[in-house]
Amino acid sequence: MSGGTGTERAARRDDAVRAAVEQGLLGPGTPLVGLLDVTGIRESAAALRSAFEAVTAPGTPVLHAFAVKASPLVAVVRLLHEAGIGAEVASPGELALARAAGVPAERTVLDSPAKTPDELREALSLGIAVNADNPQELERLDALVKSAPGTSSPLGIRVNPQVGGGSIEALSTATATSKFGVALRDEGAREWVVRAYLDRPWLTRLHAHTGSQGIPLTLMAEGVRETYALAEEINERAGRTQVDTLDIGGGLPVNFASDGTTPTYAEYARLLSETVPGLFDGRYGLVTEFGRSLLAKHGTVVARVEYAKSAGGRPVAVTHAGVQVATRTVYAPGAWPLRIAAYDGKGRPKEGPDVVQDVAGPACFAGDLLAVGRAMPLLEQGDYAAALDTGAYYFAHHYAYNSLARPAVYGFAGGGETGVTFAAVRRAQAVEEIVAEAGREYADSLTGDLLRGRGGAS
Repeated sequence: MSGGTGTERAARRDDAVRAAVEQGLLGPGTPLVGLLDVTGIRESAAALRSAFEAVTAPGTPVLHAFAVKASPLVAVVRLLHEAGIGAEVASPGELALARAAGVPAERTVLDSPAKTPDELREALSLGIAVNADNPQELERLDALVKSAPGTSSPLGIRVNPQVGGGSIEALSTATATSKFGVALRDEGAREWVVRAYLDRPWLTRLHAHTGSQGIPLTLMAEGVRETYALAEEINERAGRTQVDTLDIGGGLPVNFASDGTTPTYAEYARLLSETVPGLFDGRYGLVTEFGRSLLAKHGTVVARVEYAKSAGGRPVAVTHAGVQVATRTVYAPGAWPLRIAAYDGKGRPKEGPDVVQDVAGPACFAGDLLAVGRAMPLLEQGDYAAALDTGAYYFAHHYAYNSLARPAVYGFAGGGETGVTFAAVRRAQAVEEIVAEAGREYADSLTGDLLRGRGGAS
């Protein structure tokens, strides 16, 4: 993970917030927007590629596949595709987004714990790589491979090395009872995996993912080491190189405490090369699936302060950014705290003494808070509060509490004397669209047609 120094990113962000106000992207009528730093995203993609190139034998096939779940926005996926990054998808919707972004099938990986027969059939028809999550899914692949033996899809099994969890249980995918993959330490499971490969020469990949935010690098490396050891065992027992590619997942954690980039892709790649040296000697192709670490530091949610009030002697800034764009932070603030930057009504960094205050969102429940008891320059009516490090899993994952509209998202480039240029990534959701999604066309279905016996599920 990179994207220039923290100081450079902060300067670009400040320029973008000011320019968004000056250019009318933010204001009384447009009080909420998501901003993406295109320069930073490109630099992160380059840092990922160079980090693994530095430790991998020349000529080794390496696919860095962006976890589309981190930012399901077509323009973002295309930006990363043009920066040399493929796509890891986990649903029909994410696959459609990747295809719309122009990501070719051979640079796409399908991972999901609940793939339907139709999803598997489509993936095999397109030549997309598939990692089977469990024995029942492998049985489905057996039938599909027999009926369509000419598929070019690389196929493998996802395993759970069961090496333990990190500080956020919900994001720890290598615990004893994780829902993902075949649990290797369960009785008989390892032998079942080996036999599955020996019985199916078309199984050529092995996949594992230890977790993401809250997982220490040493635990991530241990999960990769366990997966590598299993691949070596399979190949030894097969008497040939059957497993030719290891998909080591992603999960590099992000520092949400400052503008600094820690850990880096280079640090992780070096640790892997020390822990699992055989991983990089050219005998195995590699796939990675990073998401949050590519984008988090390069996104900002900016919200206008609609009202500034006081409760119990504490100032409260009521903004337009809350649970609808920062769901994890609102419901689990201890695990997902966000830094908040204060800007004045012209979009300039606000100065003044720190004041302990709350930053609230617009939703109608008391817990809709972006920050509690946070010390920063006092936010006043007409100012802007910016939630930092929100480029992944925030404004692209809208939660429609109170039927609040999805905000517009813009990418930006430039800054300083050259000025900031914006490009639309997604327009703001219109109220009419909210009503349509809420079933406007079926407005009479429960009071009219159903009672007259003319109801229908179509």
